[in-house]
Amino acid sequence: MKFDPDNIKKEALEDFDAAWNQGKEYITKTELNEQYPHMTIKYGKAHPVYDTISRLREAYLRMGFEEMMNPIIVDEREVHRQFSHEALAVLDRCFYLSGLPRPNVGISEERIGSIRRILGNIDDNSIETIRKILHAYKKGDVEGDDLVTEIADNIGISDSLVVEMIEQVFPEFKQLTPLPTKKTLRSHMTSGWFISLASVVEREEPPFTFFSIDRCFRREQDEDAARLMTYHSASCVIMDENVTVDHGKAVSQALLSQFGFEKFMFRADEKRSKYYVPDTQIEVFAYHPDLVGSKTKYSDGWIEIATFGIYSPTALAQYGIPYPVMNLGLGVERLAMILYDATDIRSLTYPQIPQYTEWKMSDNELARMIYVDKVPESSPGKEMAKAITAVCEKYATYTSPCEFTAWEGSVGNRRIRVWVIEPEEGTKLCGPAVFNEIVVHNSDIVGIPENKKWKEVLENHSARTGVRFLDAFAAMAAKEIENAVLNDEKTVETRARIVKVPSEINIRLEPLAQRYITSNKKKIDIRGPVFTTVRAIIEEQ
Repeated sequence: MKFDPDNIKKEALEDFDAAWNQGKEYITKTELNEQYPHMTIKYGKAHPVYDTISRLREAYLRMGFEEMMNPIIVDEREVHRQFSHEALAVLDRCFYLSGLPRPNVGISEERIGSIRRILGNIDDNSIETIRKILHAYKKGDVEGDDLVTEIADNIGISDSLVVEMIEQVFPEFKQLTPLPTKKTLRSHMTSGWFISLASVVEREEPPFTFFSIDRCFRREQDEDAARLMTYHSASCVIMDENVTVDHGKAVSQALLSQFGFEKFMFRADEKRSKYYVPDTQIEVFAYHPDLVGSKTKYSDGWIEIATFGIYSPTALAQYGIPYPVMNLGLGVERLAMILYDATDIRSLTYPQIPQYTEWKMSDNELARMIYVDKVPESSPGKEMAKAITAVCEKYATYTSPCEFTAWEGSVGNRRIRVWVIEPEEGTKLCGPAVFNEIVVHNSDIVGIPENKKWKEVLENHSARTGVRFLDAFAAMAAKEIENAVLNDEKTVETRARIVKVPSEINIRLEPLAQRYITSNKKKIDIRGPVFTTVRAIIEEQ
């Protein structure tokens, strides 16, 4: 059997053999979902930023660029080499790394007594072993995450006792505070390019065309709709004797045209970074038809999307690089915002965090979270529920008093007879709301009759649960009859009057649906006059 373009994976199926035995050459996702409803066959969903990264990688590779991974951790001296007297301003935006020092822990006679009280009366050799391991930890020969295991294994005690000893005998470990280093997290891809290109040029001759798409970190004063403290840079370089600004223009057009941009403008960048040759730092503005008329400042279709320039020979000389280098970079998140029509970078990047993103569920999603609560489990019980439903559908409008036999049969050594009844005079066998169906409409959960008023809602099949008040009531009645048989009861009567809440008609909502309805101030309106009664007599045969 083969798979069609729905891209179903064999390992995703819990009951694949059953599908395999169908003998079909092809099997579709839709067919599997229909034949095996207990399975969940669905596509995964890519994150917008990583999807954009994937597309950018493919675009660069199509253009003949070779992918490179640049250093993320950069010593501050590299920033001084690249930016000269402007380095301090750049470093102000960098995150510095720090680490916990390793304490020089001594073991006094008093501490030896405490150790022995915790670990038991261990011998002097064990005390000496602990001393040596702590010394090795201080020197870096034993890693911090191995310290507890190293002590426990060498003196033959449990990890938990070692942890207790460290906490009670060596307070130095609790009092540790991080010490800063001179290492920073890369604030922009250029910091990594200088280091990488200096190494490459020692071993090969240009021309080189490299690209790298990876995280950068910038110590912003605050994060907002346009800025995050960590972002992805899609950057490329061309090293060649004859590289010029025209190469930057050609690369930016070739790259961005693959994402639907149609026209381009190039303007001198006023920022004038010192690692670029003066007058070669260029901003790329591109026109995208999807931006026209949008509720953003780019409603004219034009957006600043990239920057390129020629690296300064002075900065390159600091790394022993004798060839000119063109560098182009763009923010992945900014491009993703265009492709996904997003207005807030925070909600695009972190849609799962409530403070950034409005919680939205489709009517279809909510409808799948509504179900009948109590249902019969036995075959006779399921038959009863169907029979009760059939009688109500056929005789609902009969004038009362009336009763109709719904089901007769045996369960074990018990004979059961089931009726749908209405003893009161001047009414009907069933109330007017008995055939109401539960649907989701604009995130409201409502029970509605099948009439012209609700025609539009009922035509939206994705928002219909397919559950009527009658279906839920019949299932509840059959379940209570099953329970009565188990409890040796002789009679059981299930009655629904005026329904005011879902539980009164045997309807249950998933807690997630309840939270969504409450959070968004939507309503649950499952109510109405059902007035239906089921009675059963249980006798020994």
